[in-house]
Order: sequence, then structure tokens, then C-alpha cells
Amino acid sequence: MNSSERRIDTRVNIRVPLRFRTLNNPGATEQLAETKNISQRGIYFETVVPLKIGTPVELSLRMPEELAGKASSDVRCVARVVHV
Repeated sequence: MNSSERRIDTRVNIRVPLRFRTLNNPGATEQLAETKNISQRGIYFETVVPLKIGTPVELSLRMPEELAGKASSDVRCVARVVHV
């Protein structure tokens, strides 16, 4: 870990399709994206949709067995954007 790294949890480089929508816009439609890496406390994904820091989002994805430690399962969670 370098001196500028502040993450507590290890990131796993894995590509998983996901769906997301912003929660601060009632008319927002679901968008598609793909994870780049995942940890217990965060998901890094890229999208062409412009997001701002602090934006609340709802994410839906199938958690891979290698991360969940059990059979793959669908996950839906609420998060907020912390990096852009």
C-alpha cells in the first residue's frame, strides 16, 4: 500500500455487469455499467453518465461467488458517489 492509499479493504479486480440509477432525480432511468473492482465497502465502475460527488445511487448486480463466499446472488444497495 503506498502512502496515498487510504482504503481499508482490499479491492478485487473483477468485471461484473451492473445497473444503477440516481436517487436524487425521480424520473431517472436505470443505466448499465460494468464494475472495474469491488471491495466490502465500495464498487468502482465506469459510466458515460455524468455523476457528481455526493449523488445517491441505487446499484443492482449479481455478486460473484468468489467475493460472496457462497453461490452468486443478486444484490441491490444504495450508495453515494465518492470519486469521479
